[in-house]
Amino acid sequence: MNHLDKLENKSIYIIREAYKEFKDIAALWSIGKDSTTLLWLCRKAFFGKIPFPVLHIDTSYKFPEIYRFRDKYAKEWGLKLIIARNEAALKQGMGPHMGKFKCCNQLKTVPLKNAIIRYNLKALLLGIRRDEHGIRAKERYFSPRTSDFRWDYKNQPVELWSQHKSKQEEGQHIRVHPLLHWTELDVWEYIQRENIPVVELYFAKNGKRYRSIGCKPCCSPVDSDADSVAKIVHELKITKTAERAGRAQDKESTYVMQKLRSLGYM
Repeated sequence: MNHLDKLENKSIYIIREAYKEFKDIAALWSIGKDSTTLLWLCRKAFFGKIPFPVLHIDTSYKFPEIYRFRDKYAKEWGLKLIIARNEAALKQGMGPHMGKFKCCNQLKTVPLKNAIIRYNLKALLLGIRRDEHGIRAKERYFSPRTSDFRWDYKNQPVELWSQHKSKQEEGQHIRVHPLLHWTELDVWEYIQRENIPVVELYFAKNGKRYRSIGCKPCCSPVDSDADSVAKIVHELKITKTAERAGRAQDKESTYVMQKLRSLGYM
């Protein structure tokens, strides 16, 4: 097996293990490259058909390209798509202008918690990676949350020799991270090998492209001429620019990200 085969096999093992332990499970789909790769792996793990719901947290501030991509592939892949929104906060005018921390908490964390409760989800599959942000490096493959979905980053289970704490204790909610061991370059090389579709925002136009996508007001493009997957792979091998350099920096600070995630943020 080559490097990508090993990454794929480990991720599929974790996905299947999670489904075996928690039948009431869903995959979180932000429509970005990582979560789309996660869905691709889920489809492979279950022979083309994902047997559990796919959850999209819709802030209403996403790029139009994201919504088009979501609707197209949800239909094409036969996904059981759940769209969660905090309608009450949106009606009150909640948005990035009220502060990135408050906005993310109200439009992402709150509807995520509400969806978990409404659909009685015992676990969630997420496409986060350790190399993406320092706070996410503290995660485990099977990461427990308290009954109110808070993350105690100081008290994580030990994972040695691929032994995961996949058993759920009373009142716990589990986040499962099958891509934790991947890097950004790994993801793009896998996308290239598997020919996985991704949102067009990742490809350069007029010398700019988005390296990380989310809500439109919080994302900025980076300088780039990479207008194909092959060129993105080449660019990542030589770039000095951080992956999330185009994200709103007040939200990306270590303190704010850790605070958001301790409250249940992705």
